[in-house]
Amino acid sequence: MELAQLETFLAVVDAGTISAAARRLGSAQSTISTVVRGLEDDLGVALFTRTSRQAVLTDAGRALLPEARRLLAGAAEARTAVREADAGPAGPLTVGVVTTMHPVDLPSLLSSFTTAHPRVSVSMRVVADGSRGLLRALVEGELDVAFLSWPFRPPGSVELRPLVRTPFRLLVPAGHPAPTARPVALADLAGERWVDGPPGFGNRLLVDAAFDRVGARRTVAVEVPDVSTFPAYVAAGLGMAFVPGTVPVPPGVRELALEEPTPPWSLALATRRATPDRPVRRAVEAFVEEVRLSTRGR
Repeated sequence: MELAQLETFLAVVDAGTISAAARRLGSAQSTISTVVRGLEDDLGVALFTRTSRQAVLTDAGRALLPEARRLLAGAAEARTAVREADAGPAGPLTVGVVTTMHPVDLPSLLSSFTTAHPRVSVSMRVVADGSRGLLRALVEGELDVAFLSWPFRPPGSVELRPLVRTPFRLLVPAGHPAPTARPVALADLAGERWVDGPPGFGNRLLVDAAFDRVGARRTVAVEVPDVSTFPAYVAAGLGMAFVPGTVPVPPGVRELALEEPTPPWSLALATRRATPDRPVRRAVEAFVEEVRLSTRGR
């Protein structure tokens, strides 16, 4: 089994068909088919079920997929480590980001970082399931670092560096009948319509956990990926929402006090911990230091 075979395998997975993978790689379709058959012969299993329209992974193919990504990521890290040993941080740096990055001036941070380390190329990634997906991609080696909001204990292989912590604010439409003069119980709000992020997003994870603690379950009527826009949806009467204290509140909403405190919203920088067989790349160390300097005092 060779790295080139795994690269071709992943190209077919990502493209969906042999012909699309051939176009992506600039190779003949027959060449891609030959490489895939060679990999299947080496492993002694079929990796795809081929139809007239697509190549569908078999159970064996699905088992190979995360291992192939891990092996190729490791090979890329090895190549980069050799280059960095000669001339400082270099190579690609893949940064996972949440849709709500307003507490961190990411453009300025990246400008300073790339100016100081011109041999590092940075690519940004957002995933469909928010912080949960970013954490998974980091563990599997698809990301080098990730900004995320994770209210739980991370896996042992991951280190979280807190950047921002801010209290939650509970917002309701201006015409909502809930009293303002006294705090309300969270459990009493379970039947309300809620605006929140999709499953897996940090805001959603934290608020769902708060409802679990009081033995209540709520209904999210509107899912919005960017928490900074929640107040506008609340003002439009679509539901109530928890937002971080750093989010500006527009006219048309009011704030309610809760009887029980809620954990603060937080944004952290996540990296994989160094191991004897996988030391931290110098580009990652440099990026972590740049983030530390740019967020110092927050």
